[in-house]
Order: sequence, then structure tokens, then C-alpha cells
Amino acid sequence: MQHSPSFLADAPWRESLFIGQWRAASRTLDIIEPATGESLGTAGEATPADAAEAARTAAAAQATWAATPPRERAAVFHKAAALFQQHFDELALWITRESGAILPKGQHEVREAIAFCQLAAAMPMQPAGQLLPSVPGRLSMARRVPHGVIAVISPFNFPLILTLRVVAPALAAGNAVLVKPDPRTPVSGGYLIARVLEAAGLPAGVLSVLPGGAEVGEALITAPEVRMVSFTGSVGVGRRVGELAARHLKKASLELGGTNCLVILDDADLDIAASNAAWGAWLHSGQICMASNRVLVHESIAAALTELLVAKATHLPVGNGATGQVALGPLIDARQRDRVHALVQDSVAKGAQLLAGGSYDGLFYKPTVLSGVKPGMRVHDEEVFGPLLNLITFKTDEEAAALANAHDGGLAAAVISKSLNRAMALAQQLKAGMVHVNDQTVNDDATNPFGGPGVAGNGNVHGGPADWEAFTTWQWVTVKDTAHAYPF
Repeated sequence: MQHSPSFLADAPWRESLFIGQWRAASRTLDIIEPATGESLGTAGEATPADAAEAARTAAAAQATWAATPPRERAAVFHKAAALFQQHFDELALWITRESGAILPKGQHEVREAIAFCQLAAAMPMQPAGQLLPSVPGRLSMARRVPHGVIAVISPFNFPLILTLRVVAPALAAGNAVLVKPDPRTPVSGGYLIARVLEAAGLPAGVLSVLPGGAEVGEALITAPEVRMVSFTGSVGVGRRVGELAARHLKKASLELGGTNCLVILDDADLDIAASNAAWGAWLHSGQICMASNRVLVHESIAAALTELLVAKATHLPVGNGATGQVALGPLIDARQRDRVHALVQDSVAKGAQLLAGGSYDGLFYKPTVLSGVKPGMRVHDEEVFGPLLNLITFKTDEEAAALANAHDGGLAAAVISKSLNRAMALAQQLKAGMVHVNDQTVNDDATNPFGGPGVAGNGNVHGGPADWEAFTTWQWVTVKDTAHAYPF
């Protein structure tokens, strides 16, 4: 199917901001393609003053949007889903290039965007409350009402998915939304969404897109009009976001990643286990919050599994993902590459064995395998966000559970075994927000609750059945036939 290449190429995001509508920006940022170093264009960059203005604009538009008839709100998301489908190829390629991905990953993001919009279209048509027991002559109801204005601070790794999974249900529930995408992916994480929703008929003022640095994020969090903040990113920044939101008495939903474990028991099929471990650890060069960085393998099969993983690491092609000829693309920028390399070197210096990879060419980091990884090594204790697989051996299922749970918070965990009963028994002991049996850790559907405990987040989840809880709050409403006097 042929699609017009002009939907993004000629879009007004160039040197502009979207504050309810397109306008010239006072400053700009250059979008660099990680795989080639080439410029993809110059986008508008926001200032704290822009963030404050966007918050006021959103607050003024939100009540009218929330009062819009449900079918009209639903229609916006039906149209948005159709636009994502209509421009599928162009949008997938843009995401691939801007985020340094392989093309199937860009295509996956657009497919999920369609699903998010379809689910959001259903929300306005769903019951938003319930009747409560009450005394005769009084109607008592609990209903879900929007927070008002929600700020969304999203990351670079899956920019469309990790922004739209909040934006779509938050808007569908009647909120106005302010988006601060990562300045390295301002189009995929923001301007693309504004372009689609504007074309789908979203009223002016309800959505703003404000790429920028930490000062813009802080301006959004502290804006008096903002009542909720959704943040996806690193633990360090997440702590700052949570502290600032708490100081201003605002709800904060944090998704921070943490360290994830894939446990491979001694009866697992080795080829299947190696495939799962490689996919879970190296997909999108490990720049996934659910990546299987810690692979726990029973000592009786560790040598054989290690041999298979080293062979995969050695032969997986790394390069420009937009060509369709490679398995892994680049890391997002030099800062991220240097951090990953420092983590690897630190662990080798502390006794880990480097079995494959551990080197790079430009931003292209080779798939890496480390063995002998232990607590106290940075690759064990920190989220790596690079193509690194850490092998850890265990003797018993009890030891595996203890090792898997040796963290401050896990977003995802997984177990592979031919014995379903044994795998389920171990899975039930794992402390993670999402647990998968006979699969690796990188799993996400548009319909599942997403989140985790501890440093993986702050216990808040959203997605699927959790969206109403995340993006609305309860309001108690009572109605009497007539007013009555009280004793005084």
C-alpha cells in the first residue's frame, strides 16, 4: 500500500511548538539520527514559560472537552487509529530512524498506537461509576471524574508507545494532557501524536507538546493547573519527579524499570532458552525497561547455554536498522554508549568474565555476555539499558528465587521450564510487576496493567483495566428528592 510521505515531512512541527495549536518556537533543537549522525530536521524546543502557558491553556480547555458527548470523544480516537493505519509505513520508518531502531520495532510501535487509540475510543462509552447503598429518599453514587490536567514526561526508547499509552486513555477519560517528550525523539514521542490527534478532530487546547530539558519538566510538575504527573525514565530522575510532585500534593505515576530476571531451570530446552535470553536481553540493543539483563541459569546447563549465547552474540549483525539488514541498531547517543561501556568495564574489574562483545563502533555496541556476575557489580544492581546479558548460576529453585528477588524493585520476571507446575511455583515467588512463564521478560500488550514495585516505579500501574484508576479519581455524589432541615 502506498502512503503519502507528506504527513510528517511537511508537518508544521519544524521549528514550532504545539501549545493547543502550532506556533513558532523561540528556540529549536536538531534531531539527529543515531545510526547515521544525519539531521532529520529542526524541531521546536520549549521553555519553562511555554510550559506554564500550555498548562493555563489546557486548564481552560479541559472542562469543555470533559463535557463533550461520549460518542464525539470516541470518534476522535477512531479517526486517530485510522490515520495511524493510513500512514503506517511512513510513521514506522520515521520512528525507526529517530529512535535508532530496526524497522520491525518501528512497525510494532505504530501497531500498538492503533490499539491504544481503539481502546481509548471504547472508554467514553463505558460505565464510569456505580450506585451505592443509601437511605430511602437519597440516591448515592460513586463516579469516576478526570483529574483535570495531566503532565506526561516520556522517554526515548519506545517514544510513541510510552507516550500514547498515557495520552490516549488520559484524554479519553476527559483530561487535558501536556507532553514533554525526550528531546532526542521529539517527533515520535510528541509531535507525531499532536499531528494525528489534531487531524482526528481533537479540540484545540486539550493537548500540548513541549520537548525540552529538566527545567521544562519541573515547570510542568509545579504548574498549579497540573494535578497528575506520569513519568517513564530512570530511577534517579524518577525520584526527583516523585519528590517534586509530592511537595506540590500531586499524584505521580512512575515507571522506572529496575532490574529484571529470566530464570532458566535445568529441564529447559537449551535452544529455546538461548533464543529467549538473547531476545530478552538484546532486543533494541537492550534499551527496554523490561530487558532480561540478569539471566539466572541452573549450573548443570550453564556451560551449554553459555556456548549458545556467545555464538549468537558473535553472529548477530549490528548496524543501521532502517536498512532491514541488521538485528540490532545503535544506542541512542554517545552518553548512553559511554555509560553502558563503563558498567561493563566496572564489572570486569570486579571479577566478571567478558565472554562476548564489550566493544563498540560509534554508537553501535556489540551484543555482550558476562558470566560470574554478582551483587555489588553495577551490571547486577543497576538497570543497564544496553545490549548486555549477565549470566548467574544457581543450584536449587529456592536459590533461584532468592537471587531473582535480590533487587530494590523489578518490573518484569520470567521462568522457563518444561514442568509447568514447577515453573508456576517459582513464578509465584518472584517480586515483579509482571511475571511470565515459559517466555522472556519483554512482553507488553495494550490491554495489560503495566508497572512494578520499588525502584521499578512507585506501585502505580496503568494500562487496560488500570486506566480508569490511573487517570480518574472517585467522586461521591448524593441526590435527595427535597432538602430537609437538620436539628440545628
